[in-house]
Amino acid sequence: MRRIDSLAVAGALVVLAAVVLAAAAPALAPGDPIKNSLLDRLTPPTWGREHPLGTDTLGRDVASRLLHGARVSLVVGFSAVVLAGVVGVGLGLVSGWYRGWLDDLLMRLGDVQLAFPVLVLAVAVLAVLGASVMNLILVLGVTGWITYARIVRGEVLTLRERDFVAAARALGADDAWILRRHLLPNVLPPITVVATFSVARTIIAEASLSFLGLGIPAPEPSWGAMLDEGRNYITTGWWLALFPGLAILVLVLGINLVGDWLRDVLDPRLERGL
Repeated sequence: MRRIDSLAVAGALVVLAAVVLAAAAPALAPGDPIKNSLLDRLTPPTWGREHPLGTDTLGRDVASRLLHGARVSLVVGFSAVVLAGVVGVGLGLVSGWYRGWLDDLLMRLGDVQLAFPVLVLAVAVLAVLGASVMNLILVLGVTGWITYARIVRGEVLTLRERDFVAAARALGADDAWILRRHLLPNVLPPITVVATFSVARTIIAEASLSFLGLGIPAPEPSWGAMLDEGRNYITTGWWLALFPGLAILVLVLGINLVGDWLRDVLDPRLERGL
């Protein structure tokens, strides 16, 4: 247990560092993340100098772009998960409580959505709506609601038969009161665990879409777009793909370590790998 705690602390420190660096990006960045300087193009990393992590093919500072790209990944990751959680929890509560035709309709809609891979569905929608931060959040948030809805529905189907719910009904509590004050607090622990892992998956999804050119419009920095730019320069500009790749790896690993700890503490019934 001591090892799990230490890993969780390490993961939490990584996430906290990412949040602080992203929030302070304008002050910490060595330069303008979108300013071109063709005279400085493909400058290798020079620690302690003007471009500590080098420059890209247009002479833009890689360190500055990494810091500002962290803002995109964190904003999209957390915002999309919040949107998916709010929609999914709300629909799951209603579906599990009222059951009947409404339950069947919502679950069948979820089945239809699950028939399409998330990235394929996101690519199709973004190709129509266009690439932007808001569209990314909407697409990734809307495509993720079914996971929360199914977990909450299953919990509510069990909880609705418990004695404390029957007691609340006997005292005259209406459906809204029972859902808000009795059922919602009981479904929050598993939802918190799922949401933590979902942030990591959403960050990877955002990077994947940006890698495909459907994420943040150029020239705004994004870790996925930086990977796409650097893949053609692996031998001549290894730092272009290395640093954004490491950033994604470390941040996602940190979030998953925190998620593992939350799973063990809040809801050990959940399977590994959510």
